[in-house]
Amino acid sequence: MFLDESEALTPPYLARCWTRRGTELRIQAPGQAKKRAMLGAFDPVRRHLLVHTSATKRSTDFVALLDQLGAAYGTTQRARPLVAVLDNGPIHTSKLTTKALAARPWLTLEWLPKYAPELNDIERCWRDLKQHQLANRTFADADALARAIPDAVVRLNHERQPHSSRIRRRPATKMVRRARSVMRLRPWVRGRRDSRGVRGGA
Repeated sequence: MFLDESEALTPPYLARCWTRRGTELRIQAPGQAKKRAMLGAFDPVRRHLLVHTSATKRSTDFVALLDQLGAAYGTTQRARPLVAVLDNGPIHTSKLTTKALAARPWLTLEWLPKYAPELNDIERCWRDLKQHQLANRTFADADALARAIPDAVVRLNHERQPHSSRIRRRPATKMVRRARSVMRLRPWVRGRRDSRGVRGGA
């Protein structure tokens, strides 16, 4: 599991836009910008993102994410520990978080090196969530944004799951099999010459 935090804003994320060359790009956004904290855990095996939204981004919110993680993956009957990859952020190394992690023996920690966010796979989830699922939308307030985040996460998880194709191949008919055999023999027909030295084939 890759753990990290991010934020979502009420002004629209402009995934695609354009302006005339030499002019400054300005987009009107109503009201004052509000934000909502997102604390997430990404499972690369199941390709599933688990998100806990909050008005703040504190150690108590991170502990709430750990509780949600334990409820989703089970803690009492696990055959092997769950590995959590996270950075050395303040809310990850605080006293409250350290005590909470120590009380969860089913969770094994792997610390990332400093200043290396590209090693955390959850960063791609945050990018896709903002640029696709929450993009080009203006939210009236922080509450409307908080209600939209779970739906956006559900859509993101659905898109990341492998889906079988609905197109079913039908068995080839007799005419189709004959046409395929002729197409395979055609290079031989074109390459043969008769007794007069004239190349055959259409």
